[in-house]
Amino acid sequence: MKPVAVFLLLGAAALAVPFLGSEYALSFTIQLLVFTILAYSWNLIGGYAGYTHFGQVCFFGLGGYTGALLIQNGMAWYFAVPLAALAGILLAIPLGTAMLRLKGPYFAIGMFGLTRVLESFVLGFDSVTQGGTGLYLVPLGDLKPVYFALVGLALLVMLGTWRLDNSRLGLKLLAIREDEQAADALGVRTTRLKIGTFVVSAIAPAAVGALYAVYLGFIDPPTAFSPVMELTTIAIVLLGGMGTVLGPLVGAIVLSVVNELLWARFPEYYLAIVGMLILLAVLYMPRGIVNLAMKKGWLPAGRSMFRQLAREDRAQPAPAPVVRDEVKRAEA
Repeated sequence: MKPVAVFLLLGAAALAVPFLGSEYALSFTIQLLVFTILAYSWNLIGGYAGYTHFGQVCFFGLGGYTGALLIQNGMAWYFAVPLAALAGILLAIPLGTAMLRLKGPYFAIGMFGLTRVLESFVLGFDSVTQGGTGLYLVPLGDLKPVYFALVGLALLVMLGTWRLDNSRLGLKLLAIREDEQAADALGVRTTRLKIGTFVVSAIAPAAVGALYAVYLGFIDPPTAFSPVMELTTIAIVLLGGMGTVLGPLVGAIVLSVVNELLWARFPEYYLAIVGMLILLAVLYMPRGIVNLAMKKGWLPAGRSMFRQLAREDRAQPAPAPVVRDEVKRAEA
């Protein structure tokens, strides 16, 4: 089954949950949608461009506080959410321009530090953010519109990833991930592409942060800038498969289900058990569940763009004898 069909099928099932499922099913699905959106956004810069970072929750928290403050000042939530996404863009442009000069662990640690700086700023600027007390919103009478907005945003990021994976832009990002200097030598505008990808990867987390604040009716620094949420997002992508279309979705479903089952049966030890399971998965499936399934033949190989380029290469006419001779002499 093609990824698009999987996305549409799961989207239809998610749309039916508020009408057919229980309150528990609705709450579980909302958590699943939030982590799916965060995982797909992180996968853009971490899985495709190869820049692992611990700052995705920075945009989530910024969006949550931006949306909550706008709503407290009388704005409807469906106008506040796009403005929260815009706030994510406005922060990501200068942040990406500065931080993407760093590589490897320096970039990861730098983003983690900036998240903690933003959290400290929110705590200290209590005249606006109420500090550690947090911001409280008037509860909505009907949460279905917020839920449907989460479903739509999840489908958007999944379909966007599928389109990226089957485009030349996706191949350029993969080239940056494998060898940035070689990609730059081949004419790929690496700096512009990295910053653009970083900015795009910040939009959905900021929007989902605002939606999550509306859903909870509350936002505070530990909720908005939770390191556990950041680490869970990264674990989801690693478990499912970095740089793949279905990886974040598979990882989110598997980890969410395992979390719920273990939490219900072993509430005191479930975090340790989950951590051990993730460690074993990374050790024995270093490229994730989706890549393992492709290797075993359970899923079709991804990146149809590679297959298309291979077909185009095979369709090229054979070189003339004189050209072949010149090529052989050049190789000699």
